[in-house]
Amino acid sequence: GSGRGFSGRSYCGGVNYGGGLSVGSLAGGSYGGGNCYGNGLGFGLGGGVVVGGLGGDCLLSSCDEKVTMQNLNDRLASYLDKVKCLEKENAELECRIREWYATQGLSCEPRDYSCYYKEIEDLQNQIVCATIDNNKIILDIDNSRMAADDFRVKYETELALRQSVEADINGLRQVLDQLTLCRSDLEAQLESLREELCCLKKNHEEEMNCLRKQSTGDVSVEVNACPGPDLRQILEDLRCQYETLIARNRKEVEDWYECKIEEVNREVITSGQEVETCNNQVTELRRQLQALEIDLQAQLSQRNNLESSLAETECQYNTLLAELQNQITCVEQQLAEIRAEIECQNQEYKTLLDVKCRLEQEIQTYRCLLE
Repeated sequence: GSGRGFSGRSYCGGVNYGGGLSVGSLAGGSYGGGNCYGNGLGFGLGGGVVVGGLGGDCLLSSCDEKVTMQNLNDRLASYLDKVKCLEKENAELECRIREWYATQGLSCEPRDYSCYYKEIEDLQNQIVCATIDNNKIILDIDNSRMAADDFRVKYETELALRQSVEADINGLRQVLDQLTLCRSDLEAQLESLREELCCLKKNHEEEMNCLRKQSTGDVSVEVNACPGPDLRQILEDLRCQYETLIARNRKEVEDWYECKIEEVNREVITSGQEVETCNNQVTELRRQLQALEIDLQAQLSQRNNLESSLAETECQYNTLLAELQNQITCVEQQLAEIRAEIECQNQEYKTLLDVKCRLEQEIQTYRCLLE
């Protein structure tokens, strides 16, 4: 400022000036300063030293004070330049943040997967139903296998029984062959006895004829002797005994053979019926087993189809999740960069605040010195 009879020099500067303080005297000066916190920082300084006398205008200033004030003005100018540069960088960073939110804000919104919940629930229910049906089929197969094992054991038992019966029949056939041989021997003995009887009859007739021829004389000789044995009667008795014995043996053998044949026939019929029943049951079980195997193959193919569709769905969802994870990673990286930039700005801001505080302290010191 300048006045009548006085001269001085002032230095001032600031951004967003607000508030101030002035002090005046004969050797007066002015001071004003203010700051505003927002998107910028402002600071102002003004001061002067005037010394006047009654005789005219006179300027009193020392060289040290001029150098000090020049240094202060230079530091303040550099501080203001740095503040302007930071404001410009802050504005550019805010513009970049706004642009990024304008471009990436919609893509960062969480996607709505509620439309897939119903399909996922249906697939889960189908998987549960298929698992239950598969377990039922496995249980039926196990039951069929156990029933088949039981019928196999019964069949083996009946087969062993049939084989034992056939072995008994073969043994009875051997006995029958022996009896047939015995009967043939008895018939041969009977024929030999008959031939012997015929021979004895012939010899007896010849002897009788000889005796008759010898008895044809004039002399009648009477001999009182005991009668000889009746060979015919003896032979008849022997023949009757042999025939009775043969008939009795034949009847016993035939009765025993018929009884055994009837028992064997009954056993064979019973075994045949049981074997036929077992064969029918085995055929029915085989048919049921084939039907169950066909159902099992169908269920397995359906399960494979469901597993493939489930795998495809899981692959799609994994791809979507991977894309979302990549987007989240990119956003986190960008947020980390923004946080780092904000931290750097906070550090610079703190540095500037420290510089401001030191400047204010120096200004306060110079004010005290001026006073």
